[in-house]
Amino acid sequence: MTEKITRINPEQLHQTPGYHHVTVVEVGRTAHLAGQCPLDGNGALVGAGSFETQIDQVVANASVALAAVSAQPQHVVRSVIYVRSDDRDVLGAVWDRLIDSAIGPAFTTASTMLGVTRLGFSGQLVEVDLTVALSD
Repeated sequence: MTEKITRINPEQLHQTPGYHHVTVVEVGRTAHLAGQCPLDGNGALVGAGSFETQIDQVVANASVALAAVSAQPQHVVRSVIYVRSDDRDVLGAVWDRLIDSAIGPAFTTASTMLGVTRLGFSGQLVEVDLTVALSD
């Protein structure tokens, strides 16, 4: 890929735990991945009650979606992470597991994490929404 992606943390803004406040993309094509859920290939929810298991499934699904557009985690230019919790420790643990995952570089870009009361599937605890810069 020949795209140019620049990530910026202005000195006047607070320090971050690994993401960047601003991501600039100088390419013409993007892929908008649907929110990746903790569902297996048959559409069944995995890891009921387990953030770790659900995160691992979301990471696996996101990896497949990225590969489908010939992209890698470092090509992600925006991520939104939805977590069914308002506990800061849980949110932090989810962030840490994502950063340490196979798609960890995806979360060094402009990222937002939201604690929510409900997600689309009964028992779902986490979902990840990614936007990817593609080569022209």
